[in-house]
Amino acid sequence: MYQTNMYEGMLAETVTMQGAKGDKINAYFAKPLGEGRFPGMVVIHHAPGWDEWYRECTRRFAHHGYMAVSPNLYFRDGHGTPEDVGAKVRAAGGVADEQVLGDLEGAMQFLRTQSNLSGKMGVFGTCSGGRHAFLAACRLKGFNAAVECWGGRVVASKEELTPKQPVAPIDYTKDLSCPLIGLFGNDDKSPSPEQVNQHEAELKKHGKNYEFHRYDGAGHGFFYYDRPAYRQEQAMDGWKKIWVFLEKHLSK
Repeated sequence: MYQTNMYEGMLAETVTMQGAKGDKINAYFAKPLGEGRFPGMVVIHHAPGWDEWYRECTRRFAHHGYMAVSPNLYFRDGHGTPEDVGAKVRAAGGVADEQVLGDLEGAMQFLRTQSNLSGKMGVFGTCSGGRHAFLAACRLKGFNAAVECWGGRVVASKEELTPKQPVAPIDYTKDLSCPLIGLFGNDDKSPSPEQVNQHEAELKKHGKNYEFHRYDGAGHGFFYYDRPAYRQEQAMDGWKKIWVFLEKHLSK
């Protein structure tokens, strides 16, 4: 808990890290300064791109006592404004799941090289990043907590699968290796409330440690204060629930 006489400091910068297949990619890294060891957090950007909201989000985790890194999953698709690069990637059908998982594994390894990492590690994502967060918590070992915010296409029909995204993440539920928190808006279409129900039913079926929070009056992207989708009350409550969840699973 912050007290007004505490020291507070942060380092935030763009770094180079090793991603899938040994590729060098860039990432945004923020860590608290000061004494002690800090849990790690892999922060997965959304489909609009590796944008300012995600750099701010990475710093927000550092502000709350986490060493956070957000890899640029679109690095190989060229550079420009986040909007232009994001549009190019969306037009190409997104990035391949295997490549994303390789980059997220690399982000975990990057955090492990930090001498003041506590050893505990979480993963956070919204939108397509929410889908990737759940996928990573099922497919990669080493996460102690996962935060999935309105992960679209966690539940997907056979017709929606593609060579880049060949398996619906829900089909990996049995392999989920850490506690999960999910936040969803009841006005969302992707995922719809029905898809969230399916997601939850599968977690229950496999006896997973999870908590879902669903918000009336909120749709897709209700955390994004820079977009019309923003819902202040629901967003503030959602962040509060995230901090409590992470404190429980990463700080002890």
